[in-house]
Amino acid sequence: MHSPASETTASHITCIGIGPGDLGLLTRRGAELIAEADVVAGFTTVVSFARELITPGSVVVTMEYRDQTERLEEVAAMSREGKRCVVLFMGDIHFSGFQYLARVEAAVGHPVPTLPGISSSQVLASKARVCFDETTFITFHRRGDIEPFKHHLLHALQDGRNAIVIPLPWGFMPADIAAWLVEQGLSPTHRVEVWENLTGEEASWAGTLADCTAEFSHFSIMLVRALIPFPIGI
Repeated sequence: MHSPASETTASHITCIGIGPGDLGLLTRRGAELIAEADVVAGFTTVVSFARELITPGSVVVTMEYRDQTERLEEVAAMSREGKRCVVLFMGDIHFSGFQYLARVEAAVGHPVPTLPGISSSQVLASKARVCFDETTFITFHRRGDIEPFKHHLLHALQDGRNAIVIPLPWGFMPADIAAWLVEQGLSPTHRVEVWENLTGEEASWAGTLADCTAEFSHFSIMLVRALIPFPIGI
């Protein structure tokens, strides 16, 4: 019987964080693994960012939420045949990808290696000049009950911390988050910023929770700053 450690070492699947979209922010090792792979898999939108790195002749397996289990089973089967497989994640796996990682490992049957990437949260922190030791990161981009995470966000802001937030596409977007925080008694004057398509065709908005009522794309990320006098330029 193999130990979990030996199974991980022997795995022919590696999960790679490709960064926020600009391939200049993909790690060199990540680019090498994609170019060397016999099979490149991931959600259709994510794979599209890395197309130019995929070697002609490699098998490309794209998927959507509705068929991800079946497609990952196909990738796992090819891995068991000895093919070198990579599964691509947007940003960094460890910021908002653990549920998807769990599905990859369920298909394979054991833990798989992961290669970190640059998260849009890190890009936002750089642009907005906030430190992670003074900031709480929360993602709503998950399946299941998000109520505990909503209250975690509220408590972080009540404790005087900044919060970087990944919204839930089509479910709990920036306007919903802002309205909920105000309903919970948070000051409407809390400064908030919403950034879209970081490292791509970027757009940004800044204002207060009370003013955050616009619709943003599902490529948006949100910064709620600790309560300080408003306005201060970003």
